[in-house]
Formats: sequence, structure tokens, C-alpha cells
Amino acid sequence: MTKNAKPYRESIEGVVDSRRKFLKTAAVAGGTAAVLGAGSVINAPFVGTAKAATKVWNIQTSWPGGIGLKIFKDWCASIKDKTGGELAFKGFGAKEVVGDFQLFDAVKRGVLHAMNPFTLYWAKRIPASVFLSSYPLGPRNPHEWDVFFYGLGGIEIARKLFAQHGMHYVGPIQHGPNIIHSKVPIRSIEDFRGRKMRLPGGMVAEVFQAAGAKTTTLPGSEIFPALEKGTIDVADYVGPAINYSLGFHKVTKYISMGPPGFMSLYQPVDLMDLTVSMKEWRALSSKMRAFVEAQVHFYSDHHHAGIQKADQDAWKLFEKAGTTVTRLGQEDVDKFTKLAIPRWYAWANKDKDAARVFKIQLDYMMSGSLGYVTPDMIKGHKLKWS
Repeated sequence: MTKNAKPYRESIEGVVDSRRKFLKTAAVAGGTAAVLGAGSVINAPFVGTAKAATKVWNIQTSWPGGIGLKIFKDWCASIKDKTGGELAFKGFGAKEVVGDFQLFDAVKRGVLHAMNPFTLYWAKRIPASVFLSSYPLGPRNPHEWDVFFYGLGGIEIARKLFAQHGMHYVGPIQHGPNIIHSKVPIRSIEDFRGRKMRLPGGMVAEVFQAAGAKTTTLPGSEIFPALEKGTIDVADYVGPAINYSLGFHKVTKYISMGPPGFMSLYQPVDLMDLTVSMKEWRALSSKMRAFVEAQVHFYSDHHHAGIQKADQDAWKLFEKAGTTVTRLGQEDVDKFTKLAIPRWYAWANKDKDAARVFKIQLDYMMSGSLGYVTPDMIKGHKLKWS
């Protein structure tokens, strides 16, 4: 039996048991007879008093550990009290029920009620999802993504895309930029050439491939052993606090980032989300749906701030561990941009939905508000759908 077999089996049994209880109790009382243990409570409006047994959602996150997993589980544990026992979230860490890249199917098939993944993981299934999280040299600040989702129609588009797969995209969840850990110093774009590098796939991987890296896709929980064994010698993952807790300082000596104020050229605002089975979503009252949507928006702010706070302490720990931080320069930004733009259009032209999402973001990036992109930069590139 593998190391993870027991918790995996127990988690699956727990999910199955919860579903059995739901079916059994639904016939009698129309609810799920399950109770979630008390946890720390994040302040939020009280919803109401439960009139039936507690409905429990089993939700797995992509966080394998660290402050991200703690904040997620604390939030899940707070929902029952906030809803007066009407709804509860039972949170699972990465791989506790299914593998990270199996979350999509697990929610579709009812093994899980909901998921909290890195949205970019579904690039092959939903091409437009590469534009639902930051991509190389695209929108690069958290508020720009909030503008896209909540001001420019992004949330409605995302919900239509996931509805086609029997799921409801509740909302994006911010955590911060991704950084690169390596066994050798990365001081320019040329230093990626020939390096065995872990990346999340999609457009991000393609840009680094164009820069000469040999990329592979791994979930977060498998990065440390791959670095330790030498399967890879460079790895992108999230921010310093979580990466330190995962032990990256033990198997790498360097952290590479963009110029000052631009931590990550390729994923400066890596987004997660909460996506729920459509069956479960429709079973909620309109009042409870509004509550869950508001909670996700609140949780995104809380999650982002908590992780950024922890990052400030983590930088000191990396320094103590002897890690050296290197930064790319403006010349590298220009080179990465030239590599990225053709791939923006290649992904946008995969289908009508991807083109629609990208066009909204492109117009925003070319507007007076941002000015990241000029007409000369995209000359010769066209969208099939516009």
C-alpha cells in the first residue's frame, strides 16, 4: 500500500458514506444527515435557522499544505455556523479524495460536491479557461482581474462555460503571484534554455518552451519529490509562504522573479475558484445561493490578504536558509512579451468562447486605464471570432 492509500481510501469511503446518508435521509426529511465539526469562524452575516438536516458539501482544494490549506479549511469550518446549520462545507486537501487533475471529473460525477482548484488546470477541457487566470504578460494586478470578472462580464461568461459541463462557477479566488525556484541561477530569459521545468501547462508552458525550457506538468504535491530526485531542476509554483512550507528551500538554492514590483511575468495573479456541481447548486434556495456567492467574494479577499501576510515572514525564512533571489530585467520582459503575444492569439483562436474572453481583456489592456498593449505590438495578429 502506498503512503497515501489509507487517507485516500478513508476519504473516498467518507464521500460515499455522505452520499448514502443524503439519499437515505432525503426520502424522509429532504436533507443530508451529516454534521460538520466546529471550526474557527470568519465574520459574516448570519443567514438563518436550519429547518431541516444540514446539507454538507464535500469540497477538495488544490492546496497540498501550508497557509493556503489552513485558510481554506478554516473557511470551510465556518460555514455551518454562518448558515445556522443549513449548509456546511467539509474541506479536503490536495489528493485526499482524488488527484489534483481529477477534480473536474470528480465534481461532474458526484464524487465531490465542489472543488477549489487552480482554474488554469482545465485549459485542455475549456480553452477559454487560460484567460480565467493570469497568463504571460496579460493583466497583471489583482484589481484588474476583479474588474474583468465583476465589471466587464467575465463572471457571467465563466458560468456559462462551466454550465456546459454540469457545474456552476461560483467565483474566482485570489491568492497572489507564482514564483520560480531553481537549482541554478536564472538571471535572464536565456538561462531557461535546456532546463527541465515544472509548469501548470497551457499557454504558460508554451511560452517557456519557446524560450527553450523542457517543460512538464505536475500538481503541487509532486513538485518537491521531483526536485529532490532531479527529475526537474526548475519549478514554478505559488508564493513564498506556501513554497517554504513545502520545503522548496531544501532542494533549490535560487528564486527567480521579474523586475521590482513585477514578481511574476507569467502568472502575476494566479487564480483559483470555487466550482460546484450544478445539481447541488440548484438544490439551494435563492437566498443561500446569494450567500455562497457573497462568501466566495469575501473569502477571496481574506485568502489573498492572509497569504500575502504570510509571504512577508517567508522571505525572511528563505534568506535565513541561504536562498538567493534573482530578478529578470526590462529586456527580458520585452523578450517574453514577443514570445507571449502569438500564443495569446493561438489560444484565443481555439474556439469562440476563448476569443470572446480574450477580446474583452485585450481591449482593457489597450485602453487608457492600462496601456500594456499597443497596436504595433499586435500587428499581423487576428482573431477568427470578434
